[in-house]
Amino acid sequence: MKIKNLLFLAILFLGCNFAAQAQEYNSAIGLRLGYPTSVSYKTFLSEKGAVEAFAGFRSFSIGYNWFNIGAMYQVHNPISELDGLSWYYGGGASVYFWSYKNNFVDAGSSTSFSILGALGLDYKFKDAPINVSLDWVPTFFINGYRNGFAVDYGALSVRYVLK
Repeated sequence: MKIKNLLFLAILFLGCNFAAQAQEYNSAIGLRLGYPTSVSYKTFLSEKGAVEAFAGFRSFSIGYNWFNIGAMYQVHNPISELDGLSWYYGGGASVYFWSYKNNFVDAGSSTSFSILGALGLDYKFKDAPINVSLDWVPTFFINGYRNGFAVDYGALSVRYVLK
């Protein structure tokens, strides 16, 4: 799903739920529904600082797939017009393990390392243990199949808030 579509869905989702106020949370677990789809765990280390760890899998019919694992540090800044909504920025790193099933994909290395940026919105519902976020994660791959800069990474995340 493209970032523009994810942004539209998030704005629609938040617009339909302005009556639902929000509050802070300490940690949450759920899914990053984007590129790549991943399991996500997010926890706050301070009032504004959070770490999000994730692991995911992606498969392509043209003969390759990958498993990735990574983490990002995020700095959250509240948006005063709506309780529970904040914008965040940050960065991190990840590693990708590639698998190739045919000869027409130039395999390169079967392991890629990447440096991540992050820019997004985060919302916690007041009366439900649900957190949603939408982010853009520009990624720079250091080696491997997808070597270089990629701007098409990001996700709409839905997480269950842990007590």
